Amino acid sequence: MKKILVIQQKMIGDVLASSILCNNLKAIYPDAQIDYLIYPFTKPVVENNPNIDHLVLFKDEFRKSKKTLLRFLVSIRKAKYDIVIDAYGKLESNLVVGMSGAKKKIGFHKSYTNFLYTDTFKELSKPKTSAGLAIENRMLLLQPFSSGVSLDNRPKIFLTEEEVKNGKDILVRNNIDFSNKIYMIGVLGSGHNKTYPFPYMAKLLDAIVAKTNATLLFNYMPSQSEEAKKIFGLCLPETQKNIKIDIIPGSIREFLSITHHCNALIGNEGGAVNMAKALFRPTFTIFSTWIKKEAWNAFEDGIHHTSVHLKDFKPELYGEKSAKEMKNQALKLYESFTPELILPELNNYLEKN
Repeated sequence: MKKILVIQQKMIGDVLASSILCNNLKAIYPDAQIDYLIYPFTKPVVENNPNIDHLVLFKDEFRKSKKTLLRFLVSIRKAKYDIVIDAYGKLESNLVVGMSGAKKKIGFHKSYTNFLYTDTFKELSKPKTSAGLAIENRMLLLQPFSSGVSLDNRPKIFLTEEEVKNGKDILVRNNIDFSNKIYMIGVLGSGHNKTYPFPYMAKLLDAIVAKTNATLLFNYMPSQSEEAKKIFGLCLPETQKNIKIDIIPGSIREFLSITHHCNALIGNEGGAVNMAKALFRPTFTIFSTWIKKEAWNAFEDGIHHTSVHLKDFKPELYGEKSAKEMKNQALKLYESFTPELILPELNNYLEKN
């Protein structure tokens, strides 16, 4: 039996994106053992994936103790993988690849680590399809495997029937009216430089409720509770009546089970958007002023999935620099990313959905 290890030690969106490698490898080699090496906190987005046989967790303690890290690397060696695919390409994964003993080692082309791999691929700089760069570059890593099966580039999240039922039960217990639209709002990003300004977000929420009378659910981390309340407080009283700010998912899987029943996810770009897409829920994404849109605007069709980026409206603010090169000016750039720029696109999106 062929044993394959896929490595993606990064954030939730990356782990979800790289899960397509596992899905396709299982299609190519149905009898193979497919293992996925990830950080523990990203586990919820790949739980119950039938294409992954084992989740190998790279724990925080491996960073703190060289002895513990060595034991982990020895365990990878003993697993005797035939193929290792490194979608991460940093020191931690380089160590895993180097110690694996696998005959076939696949990764991205980097002059200083190419000696570790048997096959390397240069990442694309511009997308060729609607899947976006993050997906397209990962699909490159499947090139060494000739196959008669058609490859699937769409990440998927697998909920159990019980989880789907639990999500609906939570909404029913909170007296949600299913005859109205229900929008999950990515009200906050993972940090200040990835979060649309509070007063601006409140205006967008006012516009959504005024146009649709939809019920709005807020998605945010527990540590962001006070910030979420501030945005709520900036909304009009009429909008506040439609915001169910007390429905707080107790876990990522619970968030997924609730989002499954929503009509769309609207808000800041990040893991929540990627999760919604993997649940095949429509999305309207507000990109941070410094994030590279073409990497993560996957599967946009102008109907079910749409996004906005300041650079789309005011390219002169960036000049010849890429969005990422403007990271240190992200907050200043947000001042120019006014609701008036976004509202025409948002209203158009709401009409289509």
